[in-house]
Amino acid sequence: MAHDNNGTTSRPAYVVGNSLVLVRNMTWFVGVDVGGTFTDFYVFDENGEIEHVHKRPSTPSDPADAILAGLDDLACDHGVKPADITRFAHGTTVATNALIQRKGASVALITTEGFRDLLEIGRQIRPKMYDLKADEPPPLVPREHRIELRERIGADGDVVTALDDAQIHAAVDAVHGSGAESCAIGLLFAFLNSAHERRVAKILQEKLPNVYVSLSSAVQPEFREYERLSTTVLNAYLQPVVTLYMENLRAGLATRAPNAAIGINQSSGGLMSVERAGDFPIRTALSGPAAGVVGAVHIAKLAGHKNVITLDMGGTSADVALIREGKAGIGFDQKVAEFPVRLPMVDVNTIGAGGGSIAWFDRDGLLKVGPASSGATPGPACYGLGGTEPTVSDANLILGRLSSRGLLDGEMGLDIAPSKAAFDPIATRLGFSIEKTAHGVLGIVSANMVRAIRTVSVERGHDPRGFSLMALGGAGPLHAVDVARTLGMKTVIVPPAPGILCAQGLVVSDLKEDFVASDRIRIGDEGIAAIAFHIQGLLDRAKAWFSAEQIGEADRWMELVFDMRYVGQNFELAVPVADSAKMAADGFRIAPDALAHAFFETHDRAYGYHNPDDPIEAVNLRLTAWGRLKCPGAGSAEKTRDAPVASGSRHVHFDSDAALETTVYHRNELRPGHQIDGPAVIEQLDSTSLVYPGDNASVDDAFNLIIELST
Repeated sequence: MAHDNNGTTSRPAYVVGNSLVLVRNMTWFVGVDVGGTFTDFYVFDENGEIEHVHKRPSTPSDPADAILAGLDDLACDHGVKPADITRFAHGTTVATNALIQRKGASVALITTEGFRDLLEIGRQIRPKMYDLKADEPPPLVPREHRIELRERIGADGDVVTALDDAQIHAAVDAVHGSGAESCAIGLLFAFLNSAHERRVAKILQEKLPNVYVSLSSAVQPEFREYERLSTTVLNAYLQPVVTLYMENLRAGLATRAPNAAIGINQSSGGLMSVERAGDFPIRTALSGPAAGVVGAVHIAKLAGHKNVITLDMGGTSADVALIREGKAGIGFDQKVAEFPVRLPMVDVNTIGAGGGSIAWFDRDGLLKVGPASSGATPGPACYGLGGTEPTVSDANLILGRLSSRGLLDGEMGLDIAPSKAAFDPIATRLGFSIEKTAHGVLGIVSANMVRAIRTVSVERGHDPRGFSLMALGGAGPLHAVDVARTLGMKTVIVPPAPGILCAQGLVVSDLKEDFVASDRIRIGDEGIAAIAFHIQGLLDRAKAWFSAEQIGEADRWMELVFDMRYVGQNFELAVPVADSAKMAADGFRIAPDALAHAFFETHDRAYGYHNPDDPIEAVNLRLTAWGRLKCPGAGSAEKTRDAPVASGSRHVHFDSDAALETTVYHRNELRPGHQIDGPAVIEQLDSTSLVYPGDNASVDDAFNLIIELST
């Protein structure tokens, strides 16, 4: 896809100079991703014929300010009328930032007698084996605000000790006395029988209507008490903060986009309503990175690549994820801001490696890069906003990889003098030239990203050489070739708008809801009846959700996954079982042998072996439901036979201290069929791509830049 200087993509559009002439009424879909440095916008019309990209500096004090200002920009610069926006999809960092900065609500906890210390006991697993001082973060609920109830649900779901209303009222009074804004309710075995939790919640809401309530049986209805309790407490901690943000955003959108249906991205990918985001804010903990992976899946499909590893490098961090056979991996046990969360999340590995990552010496005199970042304010030294520390962006500018003309197509100028001044002390200490020092900094940050990719690939039985590397984010295309070559990967894919892909992923996302039934079921003839019972319950819940969301039959899709293990094991493997193509409306049946075979295949892939004689069991039955939404397809343009037109040239350092005269192209001028031999630099509104000497790049039918690496 080709962009004009205003960030417009046309396929086809009617362009006069730099102005887009609209000849008919439009219906617009808008995706907005809030990052630490920039807030990104991706817009397309209902026919997928016209697209816009836009960036604004983020406003950390209130992320909604940048969003609303950006919508004003779109109306003014691109003719995106507020009344014509019918879909608004948002990737938010509010929950993530609240956890990182510890700026959530004050929380009280009501739990079963004898279990109030579970938050601190945890799993008694040391986070760092050889660090004698390492510890888990302090619980978000002080011990004096953890209130016990004498009640008990047994492991079979039956009531062992009944609830006493007098105790409930006393517990509610204790919550009131604590001054808590939010209350988490996590009772033993509530995932099997939620009656006690619901009774406590009813009385609490009657007596304290202004206190937010999170039930473990609603937030995370699965076994493993510690993870369930931790996830519920985190949800309660975030509820007031996220709900207030959602209310403010919705009020602002009422004037900027009064006809828009608002969707909030979940950590597992897929959209949910503003109301559900307020009820379950913990689901948004990885909202932005998940959107990037969804966008990558979409781009990979258009490019004809089923196996892709993503490298999403922004200003502060780098996110990597693995896409296999066109599907992103989903994890269930992750940590967010050092707190354990057990919810479905896109399996993303995040490290502190971005354009703003600072180079520094540790106490042993070793040069390190990140995780500390210069952020958006003051930013890298080259921004000219007061930053004085050497960063990755400064190194790229020194080596000519970034143009001094600046970012955002020249709207944000870069000054090389402060960059050199920031690097001079490091270079002097190392005894190197400034250019060689900059090379060293980029080599370190690339090595950090290589290790992150090995974590999601090699360590899980996947050979990265069988994958293509997709470069995302503002900085990803600058470093992708270095990373790919180190890993033995042969192809790098740069989407049409790599720095906006998280925002693009939002508008190609579908509505999504996850349902789970937790029970230990032996796989065999005797267990099939229990499995069928649970599946029917899951299907009923999914049908109710489809109806509530007004999703038509033609747009419904479901997938069934079992968490399975050998009997006696402590952890499970996610085993795909069926999808909508195999499911009947009145339920689903599966033979025990087929289910066992699916588990053996999954176990082989994960561990390289299986034992067909050992008994196996399912512990969670998961049903994921999607409501498919309209999204744009691939662009349509005839392949050109003409050579691409260069926009200039400059000296660029690649693998050596010696700079090479390098041709510069603008991405807007590239069309399907164009071929570029390295060395070359390809600049665009949201990113810069490098083609090394000996490598070559081409533009495919979907306007992706495909870089083929030489041996």
